[in-house]
Amino acid sequence: MSIKLGDTAPDFTAESSLGEINFYKFLGDSWGILFSHPADFTPVCTTELGFTSKLKSEFEKRYTKVIALSIDNAEDHKKWILDINETQKTEVQFPIIADQDKKVSELYDFIHPNASATGTVRSLLIIDPLKKVRLIITYPASTGRNFDEILRVLDSLQLVDEYKIATPANWNNGEDVIIPPAISTEDAKDLFPKGIREVKPYLRFTPQPNR
Repeated sequence: MSIKLGDTAPDFTAESSLGEINFYKFLGDSWGILFSHPADFTPVCTTELGFTSKLKSEFEKRYTKVIALSIDNAEDHKKWILDINETQKTEVQFPIIADQDKKVSELYDFIHPNASATGTVRSLLIIDPLKKVRLIITYPASTGRNFDEILRVLDSLQLVDEYKIATPANWNNGEDVIIPPAISTEDAKDLFPKGIREVKPYLRFTPQPNR
């Protein structure tokens, strides 16, 4: 199965480091991040899970729950978490899905045969409260993710949903945003009372509306 932007994220029930989990019930009405790992006790994954754990308060501020996946079993996950906590100076509290039968990996297209016939690639999905897939990023197994970028995209997606805006290249929370071309300048004056900076008729900026 191939997951695309805008698709409804498939539901599943699976064992995890925190016991049996139903994905939809776990997410509730929160935003969600589901990310896959090639295997337990691997160095890049250890740093990623540790860094994710340290971002706990940042994800909470964004009403976002995180859940990881590895093709190893739940008992190995629990042992691995002890290593992660020790080496990364943190305490992993989010679940890691046990996917030995690869059912979830196949459901979410985490196995790319030309990269590895058995292991998952380093994929990540952002899922909104309506269970729609809003972002898909796939890295090779050898390259760790940039979680600063993931937080940046979360900020952008949540802002776009609340206001009729877009965000420019390298945008960070608090910076000017783009007024989409579909909104006329006259309408924009009402929608964005903080002002409009017009570079071209199709390229207009306004201060971030919620700042």
